[in-house]
Amino acid sequence: MTAMIGKKISAFTLLAVMLIAVTGAPASAQAADAKQPSVENPHMHLWGTDNIGQCWTHFDRNETTSAVDGYGEKEFAENQQVDVNINCAMSESFKADMYLNPNGTIRIDLGIYIASGDCSDTAECQELRISLMKGSTIVAQEEFATNNNYDDNQIIWEIPVSDNMTRWNKSFEEPQIQFEYSKPNPADVTCIIFDCSGYFRVYYSENQDGMDTEILFPVINASDPIAVGGDDAPPSTGDSGMLPGFGLLAGVGSLAIGAVAASRFYREG
Repeated sequence: MTAMIGKKISAFTLLAVMLIAVTGAPASAQAADAKQPSVENPHMHLWGTDNIGQCWTHFDRNETTSAVDGYGEKEFAENQQVDVNINCAMSESFKADMYLNPNGTIRIDLGIYIASGDCSDTAECQELRISLMKGSTIVAQEEFATNNNYDDNQIIWEIPVSDNMTRWNKSFEEPQIQFEYSKPNPADVTCIIFDCSGYFRVYYSENQDGMDTEILFPVINASDPIAVGGDDAPPSTGDSGMLPGFGLLAGVGSLAIGAVAASRFYREG
């Protein structure tokens, strides 16, 4: 009778230990970080302050510290060159390398508002130039003709994934967006009466003006057969392929079985 009771107690102990192992699995294995890219969360969003003094990105559509009006704007006094060079970087490092479909396309949607003059032979000039950067390296760059007469511009830029875009290493190759523009201030006879200040505005994601601002990356899993990383194989993540928590479960389960076996050996001895 005593032996039977001992066996039941050992069985319940083993079950309890295994349940604790499962429910105690790391939270990171059970819930994704909304600010990090994934197959289910491939859209990078753009945020910043109202004067574009700070501009940042992440993969969460919700942001509470971005400009309330939904855009950032720089004002340039009359006779001042409308000159901008703005970098928008990730607000935090990747927690894992980002892999892109080598046959996919990166789509960049940006809303820009410009008020400036036009180029001339005597004035410095730079059309709107947008760069996609991988860390500090420019991997794609394009110039866009814009309407600079106090108008909105909806930019749509599609970039086929090239060999140097298939893998973005965590900590030093997070994506950045750079804006460059330089043209004279607005200047005509109406400036005698009206204000002819220049403006450069970047619309942030979730703005109230209906401008689309987001970057879509064709994200794939590191384990995907088509995932490539240059000449190197994808790094090991320490994942054995088991479901979250089951590595811990197997280890603790083995210890529990060993404890039951030791108890039985002690009784039989």
